[in-house]
Amino acid sequence: MFETAMKKNSKNGKNNDEQARNFSRQFLYALLILMALAALYSTIAGSLENKKEISLSDVVAKINAGEVSEISVLDSELTVKMKNGETLQAQKEQETGFTETLKNYNVDPGKLKDVKVQIQTRGFMNTLFGVIVPIMGPVVLIGFFIWFMARQVQRGSMQALTFGQSRARLINPEDGKDHVTFKDVAGVKEAKEELKEVVDFLKNPKKFLDIGAKIPKGVLLMGPPGVGKTMLAKAVAGEAGAPFFYMSASEFIELFVGVGASRVRDLFKLAKKAAPAIIFVDELDAIGRIRGAGIGGGHDEREQTLNQILVEMDGMETNDRIIVLAATNRPDVLDPALLRPGRFDRRVVLDLPDINDRVAILEIHSRNKPVEDDVQLRVIAERTPGFSGADLANLVNEAAISAAREDRKKVGQTDLINSIEKVMLGPERKSHILSPEEKKIAAYHEAGHALVATSLIHADPVHKVSIVSRGRAAGYTLKLPSEDRHMYTRSHFLDEMASALGGYAAEKLVFGELTTGPSDDLQKAAAVARSMVMRFGMSDKIGPSVLGEREEMIFLGRELTTERNYSEETARLIDEEVKHLIDNAYSRAREVITSRRKKLDAIAEYLIEHETIERHDFETLVKEREV
Repeated sequence: MFETAMKKNSKNGKNNDEQARNFSRQFLYALLILMALAALYSTIAGSLENKKEISLSDVVAKINAGEVSEISVLDSELTVKMKNGETLQAQKEQETGFTETLKNYNVDPGKLKDVKVQIQTRGFMNTLFGVIVPIMGPVVLIGFFIWFMARQVQRGSMQALTFGQSRARLINPEDGKDHVTFKDVAGVKEAKEELKEVVDFLKNPKKFLDIGAKIPKGVLLMGPPGVGKTMLAKAVAGEAGAPFFYMSASEFIELFVGVGASRVRDLFKLAKKAAPAIIFVDELDAIGRIRGAGIGGGHDEREQTLNQILVEMDGMETNDRIIVLAATNRPDVLDPALLRPGRFDRRVVLDLPDINDRVAILEIHSRNKPVEDDVQLRVIAERTPGFSGADLANLVNEAAISAAREDRKKVGQTDLINSIEKVMLGPERKSHILSPEEKKIAAYHEAGHALVATSLIHADPVHKVSIVSRGRAAGYTLKLPSEDRHMYTRSHFLDEMASALGGYAAEKLVFGELTTGPSDDLQKAAAVARSMVMRFGMSDKIGPSVLGEREEMIFLGRELTTERNYSEETARLIDEEVKHLIDNAYSRAREVITSRRKKLDAIAEYLIEHETIERHDFETLVKEREV
């Protein structure tokens, strides 16, 4: 029963996904077969060249005249080959033999001896292509078209019957290719500890049932994109040796009413037959949003699907040995009914990896790639704070692509370092060539960022400055924290705002003119200042208050948010405080650039000449004693 359920589920998922493509593919195949048959028939018909028809008396006259070299006899057909190379066709009586026919026409026996006579019989191929194919060919083609159309009609009716079946992909525990365990997932130590109980329950349920304990029916994996929620769910199935039913939440919803709920019922039915098993629903927020927020009374397809999931989870018994895992990066929008005890009553939070976890993740993704002996993964981990597991996997892959592009057999440290910037900012735009004046402005702009950042205590250290275009940026200043940070101070925000406005201040001081270059810097500084005032309580005038309450409403698939729960007087005070913070940050940046103008010129000149300055050279340049 278990094997039948798994095979049925796998076949249904694949067939339903490819039926539209199969129809066009088979139609193309049929068309190609017809064209091939037509070409074959035309070739055969062309090979049967038309021969000149003459009478039997003319044949005898030509024999007597000594003009015939060979005669082939096939039933009543005579093929006469002349000495001049011409081929003629004649007919004789059916009942009379060839020799007797010639005697009746008084052929000269002496001349007949010089003629080569061949008596042939009609073989199978001659019968096939000469008689059967011309007659049966059109009949076979018409029959093929009738069979093909009937088959498509039958398939369409079967598709209608199976439309409500689950499309979940099944990963068998014996499948070595997709087999994932906890050792393949680096970091997330606390999450793995939480999920070990789920693995233990699937392996040894009696230990829990004897003491009266109930394992959670649902486990919700929460975290930002790319931290490994799906990979961790697969690892649970791999550790437990249980079938893994994977389905995205968006795959439940279709145009037709009731399909989502039907697929939910079918998915849980298949999982119960294959128990112990794991059901994994990715991006749960696609169907698990708060009910009643839609237009039209809330009776839409998404809410019906959600209701069916709630009913199925309530109907699961302890001895069913089915665990429902789900992943989302928007737990704040989920319906409270999903999160109550008895459904998704255990929540596992996955954070971005710290430096030790990043080293372990890099080691896993470098496992199947040849790397140089001098590669230091910890240096790469230090330069990638805030990277998720998916970002690190992409980084290693980009490094391998870079090495292969240069026909090298191993990945080097330089490949990995260059891939960091490629993942963060995009590839180098070598075709984006700046004019000498634009290059000078970009150099002073980035020098302003770097100089202000290195002059302030609480700003992040500068690792690299470049005026080579990457992605949408004409240049960039790469600042990375020296250690993983989970809390930020007011001083850090103030220094980061000042360093963000360093490019703006440098352009205004050096050139007396502003460009569109600092537009992104101004947006970032304004966003930090507004968050300090409205979210973090870091304003002296407003004090410890959180202003702006988010309200969400789903309207035609779009989110409309409202963040206004304060008076006009408070709004004016917020604007004043934001402006005060930005003005203060600009004043600090201008003060640094004015007092260290010679350092600014030195950094800008180096960038104009070399286009890029690394951390060691930058620190040496900044620490040199001014003349």
